[in-house]
Amino acid sequence: MPATATPSENQILDALRRIPDPDRRQDIVTLGMISGLMIKDGHVGFAIEVDPARGPALEPLRKAAEKAVEALPGVLSVTAVLTAQKATNAPPQRAPGTGPAGGPNSPGGKQLVPGVQAIVAVASGKGGVGKSTTATNLALALAAKGLKVGMLDADIYGPSQPRMMGISGRPHSPDGKTLAPMENYGVKCMSIGFLVPEDTPMIWRGPMVMGALEQMLRDVAWGELDILVVDMPPGTGDAQLTMAQRVPLAGAVIVSTPQDIALIDARKGLNMFRKVDVPVLGIVENMSYHICSKCGHREEIFGHGGARREAERLGTEFLGEVPLHISIRETSDSGRPIVVSQPESEHAKAYRRIADRVWDKVGAELKTRERIAPRIVVQ
Repeated sequence: MPATATPSENQILDALRRIPDPDRRQDIVTLGMISGLMIKDGHVGFAIEVDPARGPALEPLRKAAEKAVEALPGVLSVTAVLTAQKATNAPPQRAPGTGPAGGPNSPGGKQLVPGVQAIVAVASGKGGVGKSTTATNLALALAAKGLKVGMLDADIYGPSQPRMMGISGRPHSPDGKTLAPMENYGVKCMSIGFLVPEDTPMIWRGPMVMGALEQMLRDVAWGELDILVVDMPPGTGDAQLTMAQRVPLAGAVIVSTPQDIALIDARKGLNMFRKVDVPVLGIVENMSYHICSKCGHREEIFGHGGARREAERLGTEFLGEVPLHISIRETSDSGRPIVVSQPESEHAKAYRRIADRVWDKVGAELKTRERIAPRIVVQ
């Protein structure tokens, strides 16, 4: 029996024309609200551009649009995101529970994710340096300290946290408005990888990426967290700017290998965060050296100490080094990261030392914020 052909762009837009904007009395296609429509092998993605003030109330519209397209023959999956377009003269919006613009609970006027005390980005200037492995083990090491930890996989194009955290399935919505994060090893986790098949390419433009990130931050019931670790995509693109400009990051951890070409890109990532006033907590040297599991011979395959020297040159802290070892790769691929599967190994201890130093710096900032926050005393 021949497979049903994927619907055309016109067929998808015709389906979306049946979805009216509840306030504007016309359908979302006629109003020009649909952008970034992508169709690939039965998988459909698009953004719905809305005024930021109306965003929270339009979640039913987003779901209705997804259902309308899902009903078309040949459609395997649909991902729709709300993309907020800022009005030029609109006053700044403030989420419930955040402080006033510029206040101690909202550094620089950016909105905190309710209930989350600190957000730390783990970033790299280029791919292939072990950033996601570092982010995963860092989050698990923080949880091992007794902290309430969340993990946001911000790599829309190449999500890896579902596999590394050993989590499968789809998140559910307890109230029809927010998603409950997935959880394993005591860490709450959200990733676009929970919402689309693992082998589905995310062919999205910038606005859709930014919309998806904002939804995974503010439309997820994270609850009370001491720290939310964000596994950033490599490079210095839309996702990094969205996180830096929309969210009050407590700091960024830069991951690099020792080789010169990786350090050049790490330097770009570090300077990007500095330009947008995000504190750089330090640099981690991953794949720092290799110890042969049979003879014990040490080899510095990518060089050694480059990240330490770069940290000194750039005036930031060197957080530590992690070796290149097969057990780190195997445990990550199997969804049993080394911090939880081999907690007494030297490799796990390396991640825990990095986590200790990150929390020392973030915790000190939180204590400072608490001291300067105004207190209201009723007598």
